[in-house]
Order: sequence, then C-alpha cells, then structure tokens
Amino acid sequence: MPATDLVTAELTLTGRLTTASNATFLGTIGDAVVVYKPVAGEAPLWDFPDGALAYREVAAYLISEALGWSVVPRTWLRDGPLGEGMVQLWQEQDPAQRAVDLVPTADLPGSGWRSVLEGEDQSGQSITLAHEDTPALRRMAVFDLIVNNADRKGDHILAMADGHRYGVDHGLTFHHEHKLRTVLWGWLGEALTDEERDGIDRVGDGLRGELGRDLAELLSADEIAALIARCAQLRASGRFPAPSGEMPAVPWPLF
Repeated sequence: MPATDLVTAELTLTGRLTTASNATFLGTIGDAVVVYKPVAGEAPLWDFPDGALAYREVAAYLISEALGWSVVPRTWLRDGPLGEGMVQLWQEQDPAQRAVDLVPTADLPGSGWRSVLEGEDQSGQSITLAHEDTPALRRMAVFDLIVNNADRKGDHILAMADGHRYGVDHGLTFHHEHKLRTVLWGWLGEALTDEERDGIDRVGDGLRGELGRDLAELLSADEIAALIARCAQLRASGRFPAPSGEMPAVPWPLF
C-alpha cells in the first residue's frame, strides 16, 4: 500500500486491546493491520502533560529512524474514528521466542543471557530477571537511554522470527527529568560499540537539522533540550550508565 494511503485512507477498527492502560485499538487501513491509540483515550498522568502520549510515540519513531536501527515500527499521527491519535504498523511476534524472561536462577544459561535482578517466587525459589545478550536488544537499550524511556517492560519488546526486536508503547518518554525505568540493565558499565556511538552521532546531527524541526512539533523546548543533553552525556561517557535518581530502576509490573 502506498505510504500516503496510510495517512489518508479509511481506518477501520477491528478490536480493542483491553490490557492496555490507555484506549488501544486494532484496525486496518486497506491491507495493513495497525494499532490505533486516540489522544481522547489517554488516561491523565501526574508527571506527563495531558494529551501528549501519542506525540511522544511518534517522536520515539523519529529517533528510531535517525538511529537507523528500526527499533520502533512505523508510527505516525492521523485522524481516526475516535479523533486524532497515534497509528503504528502491527508486528506479529514469534511466540516461540522471548527476549526477556523470569527463570529459575539455577536454570539461567551460562552464556547468551544477562542477569538484571534476583528474587524469590511464591514458593521461595530463587528466580532471576534476565534478557538475551544480542546486538538487537543492546540497540534497544541505547534507544531507551536516548528517549528517557520510563516504561520498558518485558512485554514491550516484540521478538520477531528473524531475530529482529521491536520496541512498542513509547508514550512515557522524553520527560525533561530523569525517568529511565527498564528491564534492560544487563550491560551496565560496558563500553558502547562503534555502531552504537555512530547511531548516537546520527541523532545528534539530526537534532541540529530536520529531526530537530520535526520534534519541535511534538515535544516541548525543555524536552528537546534534555534530549540533546542526554545524547551528549551518553556520547561523552561512552558507556551504559548505572541506575540513578530516586525513581525505581525497573518498571512495575515487569511484564
């Protein structure tokens, strides 16, 4: 389907995702299956401006595109049956794969996975929150640092059959204050790769040009200034940071 049709063709609702905290619908635009989150269905939050989550989701997609890593499925703003909202191409994940998991600590693989935290289940058995150690998931962790993602749950990571990893649900991003909450802490303190540093540089370059102009229509001046500062700080340190501030380091629930 031509890209322009995704913006102008009729959006037909086919169902609702009832587990989402904000009004979230499945729909179709021609042959394309999409997710639609109308601004009118956003629940008020104490720490984020009202009616702004859809714009943050689109801003996250623009950062993903600037990085060049396709972390976020194509996302855009358009009118729909319930008014203006965010629309995103639906991605069918592989049910046989899981990028983040809770596993018995004794069963944690010796390689290919990174531990995040340990605890006990209801029976007192030691369990570990862990995620896979892959370049695709590292790129998502870098993306989350840049956008200041306050809600990277395990279920917000879609494991695709070809090994690609998509991130979704980016409404709680770009706050001007530090809000990072994520399950992707497995590379804490490790040096960024050349590819990851190059991606940050592409975002920095874009913020001085077209990307910056596009984000100015979606975010506040304070939020863009904080975004620029985060990129500069991350590039200067060259490493995955440790948790900081008074916010919990991981979201709840974890999935």
